[in-house]
Amino acid sequence: MENYIGIDLGTTNSAICTYDKSTFQTRVWKSPEQNDVTPSAIYIDRRGNEYVGQRAYNAAPRSPDNCATLFKRFIGTSTPIELSAVNLTLTPEECSAKILKTLFGYLPEDIRNSPDTGVVITVPAAFNQTQKNATMEAAKKGGIGKVELVQEPVAAVMSFIKARNTDGIFLIYDLGGGTLDISIAESIKRRVSILAHGGIQVCGGRDFDRTLVDNLVRPWLHENFELPDDLPTNPTYKPLLRMATWATERAKIELSARDEAIISLSEIDVGTNDLNGDEIYLDIPLQRDFYNDLIADRVNDTVHAARDTLSNTGYTPNDVECIVWVGGPTHYKPLRDKVSFELGIKGDLSVNPMTAVAEGASIFAEPTFENNKDKQDSKDKQKGKKTEAVTQSLDEPIVTFRFIDRTPDDTSKIAVHVEGQVPSDYEFRVKNLDDGWTSGRLPLEQGETVNVNLMKPGENTFEAVVYNTTGTPIKEEKIVITKTVANVEGIPASSHIALEVVKEIGGRSVPVYLVTEHDRLPKEGTILLTAGESVEAGSINSLNFKLWEGEIHDIISDNRPIGVLRINGTDFSEGIIPENADLRCSYEVPTGGDIKFEVEVEIEGIPKKFGQVYCYKSENSDSDASQINLDPDAFQVAEDGIQIRKRIDHLNEIVGNNPKLERAEQKIEPSLTLASEETDNEKILEAYNANLEAKTLLFQVREENRKKIRQSDLDNVVDDFNMYSRQHVRPSEETAFDNLVETARRSIDNNDDDFNEHLSELRGRDFEILWRQDWFVIDMFNHLANSAHLFADQDRFEELVHIGEQLMEHPEIRELLAGRREARINSEVVDQLRGVVAQIMLIPRIGGVADRDLIANVLINRNA
Repeated sequence: MENYIGIDLGTTNSAICTYDKSTFQTRVWKSPEQNDVTPSAIYIDRRGNEYVGQRAYNAAPRSPDNCATLFKRFIGTSTPIELSAVNLTLTPEECSAKILKTLFGYLPEDIRNSPDTGVVITVPAAFNQTQKNATMEAAKKGGIGKVELVQEPVAAVMSFIKARNTDGIFLIYDLGGGTLDISIAESIKRRVSILAHGGIQVCGGRDFDRTLVDNLVRPWLHENFELPDDLPTNPTYKPLLRMATWATERAKIELSARDEAIISLSEIDVGTNDLNGDEIYLDIPLQRDFYNDLIADRVNDTVHAARDTLSNTGYTPNDVECIVWVGGPTHYKPLRDKVSFELGIKGDLSVNPMTAVAEGASIFAEPTFENNKDKQDSKDKQKGKKTEAVTQSLDEPIVTFRFIDRTPDDTSKIAVHVEGQVPSDYEFRVKNLDDGWTSGRLPLEQGETVNVNLMKPGENTFEAVVYNTTGTPIKEEKIVITKTVANVEGIPASSHIALEVVKEIGGRSVPVYLVTEHDRLPKEGTILLTAGESVEAGSINSLNFKLWEGEIHDIISDNRPIGVLRINGTDFSEGIIPENADLRCSYEVPTGGDIKFEVEVEIEGIPKKFGQVYCYKSENSDSDASQINLDPDAFQVAEDGIQIRKRIDHLNEIVGNNPKLERAEQKIEPSLTLASEETDNEKILEAYNANLEAKTLLFQVREENRKKIRQSDLDNVVDDFNMYSRQHVRPSEETAFDNLVETARRSIDNNDDDFNEHLSELRGRDFEILWRQDWFVIDMFNHLANSAHLFADQDRFEELVHIGEQLMEHPEIRELLAGRREARINSEVVDQLRGVVAQIMLIPRIGGVADRDLIANVLINRNA
């Protein structure tokens, strides 16, 4: 590989850089306007001309319907990017592809077209799996060939080590336009280990701008002009708000150098009248103190994220050398001062916050693609392992020269390994082909070592020669040792990745972890599972492999969904996958974290391998796996927030005041205040992610108070049984229930993992008893009939409710409701209602993602 490219694909700005391994120098390739960064903006005029970068960014406020910006926030979802003025709809991946193609076009043609060009694209450490795979899809659409991903903080570390060349532990604070990434890195003699990742997926300069617009600009506009109440969604005033946001961003940037700025737009700039016909303008003073107070909560959130990440390493602020500032918003000194003060760690400005990520990515590209090449050449040549140059001739000993092929050190060693008997007068010599240095002839002995100096960056070439008893060279080998800026010894996974399985069909779902947070990447492996049901060729049945991201193991659906791989009966033309068939699942997670997953079925007559399935469904995917829709609407997010609030209240009753529960309440505030008609996708996505963070906090509280909460859960089940079910129970059922309660109590005492299975079974037994009771069926129908908002298929729901309401008018049920009949009427009409209730319960619930209703039906293999 000759050309190493790094691309920082940013929410607001992007950059591209190359790295010369022979000089350790990086070069940032400038935009046509001679700027280091290119705005991540697209503008298409009415004639179809397309502009990317600064011109598009400048046009966006005045022509919002011709422009696409901030699309990185929605990458990996099916959120459409509408350019209504030109009747065009793009996907976030297509928009990102245009940015990547533009940046790649800055490079000389010989680099772009060379087969020896490798590109590393950065992604936030907080990116989930779907977003990572979508980024790879964008690169493919942008026409970029050899691509790998790396987390932005890892790239920033590489840039910092190149700039400082110092040892220690560093906290990387990377606050961009859309995300916050925190990493803790350790450098020892330019050998870098990433100790922990953290961050916030929706937190960046764009959010600071929105906060200013919502809390300063919009109130000022309403105070000074006659404007509609639906200003944020009113299409007439869309250009006004875009111009206001643009002006706000300019004023915010001015605050980096001044205590006060003016959010200013003239009447000509705005070009819009209010409802009274008055021309609208902006002239809003913005003081630093006001801005600091406004963003204080968000900055505090970043401090919490940094503390949490640092605590995962076991280190304290006293152990950290400095904070490395990365990202445009870190230009703002009051923000840096606040974060440094709260963490008790000094800051460092050694790298350019705007280009450090792209520069570091280009440096990272060199070891990434060289190691990929080595792996392809030989499985024995891997990063960090010794490589060998072998000499062998008939009747001669086998000589192996062992060495480390990549090192950041100024010196290295070449060692001799001999197989067979060596005559005492055999010799060898090592020569530096770059400067002529030679070791002279040395006795050829097992374990003999030669120290060599690495005189230049990049490849240092040596020649090793073996001489026989007559002094004749019997073998010559070329040895290349690459001197690097730094070696990354380990990159941890940023989150848990789990496959959902069940112990038995209908049983509770449990995770099988493919990767756990802090596992060193790359990682690959194989797990053996069992088919939970039969799938015949051509049938609509399927085996469902559901992947989740997150640490929550007792309510696996509280995690972030990644994808569903379905093996359908329509995927093969003949044969059957029988129940209990062995399923071999292989997975690979490279350093960028973009997981790949595939399933092998060892059944005669059926394709052994069901394609390499990416969690993100691409157009060229070899599989029929469906893309999960990660686009929750406002109503779904708000409903989820309400349910989380109930869970918080329940835990408060059990464990009392708890800081994590208080934080969880703060997290769900955006969802609780979200209007059901909200159309701002950024607000919806922010609330959705905050809900996921709240669920993680609840899980942590449950784990920290496991025995107390388990006892409360068991008591509630027993109380419900005693109140509603025991009077209707059969003797055998009562005995079995009470025995299972005692088993559950022992599980609490032993703190074992079987408790949830016992609790689930108790609830199931209780439900079976109640399901026989007519009053319970009627109560269930009334409850479900008033819960339309919970169901995804509204047509089916209304159809069943209509049937149920007709049955509820039957005289026998009316008499039962009036109390003139016994609780059990054992009539056909109630059995019909029971069937309606059962069908309503089968309708998929609204959860914000498609295919979440698919039931995991692969089992843990008992032979594994």
